[in-house]
Amino acid sequence: MPFFLFGVGVSISLVFKKASSKSLVIKKVVLRTVKLFLLGLFLQGGYFHGRNNLAYGVAVAKIRWLGVLQRISTGYLLASITEIWLVRNVMVDSPTAFVQKYYIQWIVATLLLSLYMCLFYGLYVPNWEFQSPSLTLSTNGPHTQIVHCGVRGSLEPPCNAVGYIDGYFLGEQHLYRHPVYRRTKDCSVNSPDFGPLPPHSPEWCLAPFDPEGILSSLMAVLACIVGLHFGHILLHHKCQMHRVVLWSMSSFALLFSGFVLQLLGIPFSKPLYTLSYMCITAGASGLFLTIIFYIVDVKHFRKPVVLLHWMGMNALIIYALAACDIFPAAVQGFYWRSPENNLVDGLESLLQSVLHSSKWGTLVFVLLEILFWCLVGGFLHMKGIYIKL
Repeated sequence: MPFFLFGVGVSISLVFKKASSKSLVIKKVVLRTVKLFLLGLFLQGGYFHGRNNLAYGVAVAKIRWLGVLQRISTGYLLASITEIWLVRNVMVDSPTAFVQKYYIQWIVATLLLSLYMCLFYGLYVPNWEFQSPSLTLSTNGPHTQIVHCGVRGSLEPPCNAVGYIDGYFLGEQHLYRHPVYRRTKDCSVNSPDFGPLPPHSPEWCLAPFDPEGILSSLMAVLACIVGLHFGHILLHHKCQMHRVVLWSMSSFALLFSGFVLQLLGIPFSKPLYTLSYMCITAGASGLFLTIIFYIVDVKHFRKPVVLLHWMGMNALIIYALAACDIFPAAVQGFYWRSPENNLVDGLESLLQSVLHSSKWGTLVFVLLEILFWCLVGGFLHMKGIYIKL
């Protein structure tokens, strides 16, 4: 997702470089934001249950409000607003003019960053409680668990401001029920995979946590704004090598900043979307863009990346069918005698047997899955079919 957020920012800078009517463009942006948010709600709100679960449907009282597409829609909306309304009408003919044209955007980015850091480290997280499902025969139904916090600035799973804000405003019933910390040694005997709780596990192991929550989405908006910066370089520097040099400098600066922040005590954390994580992923995105640009636009070697081109032309539908497990779950619906005997699980088990390793077999299965969706994207491209919002 960080790469996609970065790409959204780059695209926004190109799409809105000549906005004839700001009010009309804003209406289109809002409409697209709503459609993207509702699509995310449909795909990741709990209606579909993913692989290995042929059931579908969700109780309205337990809909997950936030998710990947919802976060992207938020980043798209706020980044678009800054690009449409906050860019000054200045002719860019020097580095000073470049700064004058876009400095208000960076002021907004600084304010968003300041808000995130103030809440992240300054918000007091009190003791809180949640309804835990029963895992023992001695307890009937869900029961209340109390998590003891009473701290500020904690980065630990139970007591960080990110989870507290989501629980306060969204309610625990609307959060993600399978957070990544359930794979830690504290919460899983099969760590780093999911598994049964170990003896004397902490009470927060069964608590919900949304990795695409409210506070962490502020940093996602910053990732879009960084993408805007790379798009602006593309717009105002016509020399290909100038673009490569400036992108490389920006990318390495972000990567360096991310590692320095990590050394200063801000860890890389995707669930919390920490500043160091944003810098590292945005820098990696920029470096990847620079390499692809150099190969395709400078050296004109297009064939090595044709599969990526095909997938990018229909990224949304491929994401919905593949990453949200719609297509695999549909294929698993056709099975022989028992649900376990289906084409998806059968192919993965076959590869694991051939390679005598569950990990290598799964890796090859995933690579084949990626290749399959690249070819699907190529087929749609050849037929002139492009699905977009």
